[in-house]
Amino acid sequence: MPTLRQFEAYLTVVDEGSFTRAAQRLGVSQPGLSQQVAALERELGASLFSRLPRSVALTPTGRALLPHARACVDAAARATTAARSVAGTSAGELRIAVVYSVGLGLLPGVLTRWRADHPGVGVRLLEQNSTESLTAAMTDGQADVGIGPTPSGWRGRVRVLGTEELVVLLPPDGPPDVRGGEIALSRLADVAWVQYGAGHELAGQLEAAADAVGFRPKVAVRTEQIAMAPQLVAAGIGPALVPAGIVPASFTGRIVRPVPRAERELAATTGPEPDTLTSRFVALLARRAVLMPPHVAERLS
Repeated sequence: MPTLRQFEAYLTVVDEGSFTRAAQRLGVSQPGLSQQVAALERELGASLFSRLPRSVALTPTGRALLPHARACVDAAARATTAARSVAGTSAGELRIAVVYSVGLGLLPGVLTRWRADHPGVGVRLLEQNSTESLTAAMTDGQADVGIGPTPSGWRGRVRVLGTEELVVLLPPDGPPDVRGGEIALSRLADVAWVQYGAGHELAGQLEAAADAVGFRPKVAVRTEQIAMAPQLVAAGIGPALVPAGIVPASFTGRIVRPVPRAERELAATTGPEPDTLTSRFVALLARRAVLMPPHVAERLS
């Protein structure tokens, strides 16, 4: 297989019309340049140049190779430029795998800042329903960084972002009465909940929280979209357990902490040796991640 160095040697001889001038341009010895061209000729099984007294001329094989060799060298140059641009964070694409119930609250503000600082970098979101599917996406190399509940046994790097509270949303009116911004989860044992589909990260969270106080939550409606839950609660369908970060400021229902509390640790994961672009995003995420929005904290106090 011809090498890029061999193609560069051949093209320089073509451009300079002389082995001597080509060697001077490349800063190598003439014998060394001749060896590169000779190796390329052996690889192709044909001569590329006719050696004339004061210059060289291309053979039919040399003329046939010319456009393809230039295309290879030009493509290598573009690839190098693209890679260096990404390393300098001026271009490229960042692939982010994120558990949807985390990304909805966490990412919009972070991505606003990221896009302002890196307008040439595209972002692709790979949204996942669960920590398991997030870990699988990262293991398969589909994403540069994963964002979700801290995985166990991850062999790459893990940057803990903090602990996120899960809160209970209640319809605007009706029982139960709430005082002090908290409610014993057992008081909601007999009501029907806004729940999530099987395999959804929050489906397991609600079942575990309810099981800890001795009941199995009834189902009023199931949704796959976490953003739909606050709307269903506000419409009076029933309570829902959601991350504090996804509650919109416009939510018209009541927001309370469950007793016992429901929490989860969030983290950003990468491979063992993340590149510059990925490392800068993780650093920004760690600085700007908001796990408890002020409008939710105010209503819980």
